[in-house]
Amino acid sequence: MTVCRTRQGEVRGRTSPSGVTSFLGVPYAAPPFGALRFLAPAPPEPWTGVRDATVHGPTAPHAPYAPPFDALVPDDVIPGEDCLNLNVWTPAPEAGAGLPVLVWLHGGAFGNGSGSVSAYDGSAFARDGVVCVTLNYRLGTDGFLRLPGRPDNRGLLDQIAALRWVQDNIAAFGGDPRQVTVFGESAGAMSIGALLAMDAARGLFHRAILQSGACHHFLRPATAGLVTARLAERLGIEPTWEAFAGVPLRELLPAQAELRAEVTADPARWGEVALNLMPFEPVLPGLALPGPDCGVDLLVGSNREEYRLFLVPTGRLGSVPLAALHAMTAAYGLDPAEALPVYRASRPAATPGELLDAVATDWFYRVPAIRLAEAVPGSYLYEFAWRSPRFDGALGACHALELPFVFDRLHDPSSAPLLGADPPQALADAVHGAWVSFARTGDPGWPSYDPEGSRTTMTFGAAATPAPVDDPRAEERLLWEGVR
Repeated sequence: MTVCRTRQGEVRGRTSPSGVTSFLGVPYAAPPFGALRFLAPAPPEPWTGVRDATVHGPTAPHAPYAPPFDALVPDDVIPGEDCLNLNVWTPAPEAGAGLPVLVWLHGGAFGNGSGSVSAYDGSAFARDGVVCVTLNYRLGTDGFLRLPGRPDNRGLLDQIAALRWVQDNIAAFGGDPRQVTVFGESAGAMSIGALLAMDAARGLFHRAILQSGACHHFLRPATAGLVTARLAERLGIEPTWEAFAGVPLRELLPAQAELRAEVTADPARWGEVALNLMPFEPVLPGLALPGPDCGVDLLVGSNREEYRLFLVPTGRLGSVPLAALHAMTAAYGLDPAEALPVYRASRPAATPGELLDAVATDWFYRVPAIRLAEAVPGSYLYEFAWRSPRFDGALGACHALELPFVFDRLHDPSSAPLLGADPPQALADAVHGAWVSFARTGDPGWPSYDPEGSRTTMTFGAAATPAPVDDPRAEERLLWEGVR
């Protein structure tokens, strides 16, 4: 057992035979319940003696994923109120080691996920000389529902509190607080996009990796208020924080899940919420892209067929009507008569569902990544293009597929439903190695993205040998100019 000292007290971790020491379930803020419900995170209470940190702490309350995603996407539900906690993996649990630090923000549509799932075990990063931190932040109603009289974006405030904890404490675990890279996927990456525009987060991280999410997804205050009103209506309460605080979690969490299902089933009623498919998101007045002076090095990217995760396991890929394809393309801001022939040019045999995947992938993920890279000169862009063999190969390079490669966890049991058998270790070596290199040096190993030049994008594809390409699918990218 190994002991490190935090500002709140000492914690005892466990060292593996490989020499990586983990500290699990360390509180970075007080339990956000009782008098602290729906408030900004408060500092954790100090403790005496040595606190055991060998098992994961409670997760932020959330309902499980709905089928079929409950069997595909790793998640954890650990009950308990002390849910604002984090985990640290380090090869050198001692002050003065000065190692770079990676801080992980999990995805889950702002309503699911946790930092404790085995797929996010940080041992491979620690093995390669990087201190890795994963964390839990408030989700759903507690984290992102707009509640008059209470601060917006409480989940983002939790993330900021965790990053402050890293600044205050990570040196004791061998990390360098001046070399912090925050990285996240999906809602985690979208969170980073918001953090880049928040003064409270400035200086807390120095590099950022945004996987399948950027500065695109948020709710305007008026729309967020409509979500609050609808959830209150479902629960039969007034849309106030006091009323929501009085609803037991056993009733609140299913209602949140039902609300998300309602958005998917009846999009016409929901406007911009239906486009994002997420009733719980950061509440912002508008899109805010960081500028050249943001002071953060960026690595951003997406997967080539992200939207197939939402079309293939549900059986929708082969049943999308042509009229629905036209309607969704128009809803994303494109003229279907102009855009669909461009997409079909490189996919002549594509079905309407396959074209919807291409258009929706660009709108949700690829184009926001490009715009962020354009906004911050010197950014690096990637595309993950390895295709899963699952669902007879139809799953493709879908959303979340890159995660086991990033964490070098190809053989974690929770990854198998997406990966299938025998995923290429050489590709994991390349992807994971690029992330480690970026955390160490700010350079993942290929030329930066130049909007006035080649627009170099690193493709992680089937050959398991990364290859930089110039402006992939430029004709499709150009369709989106002027669409916000």
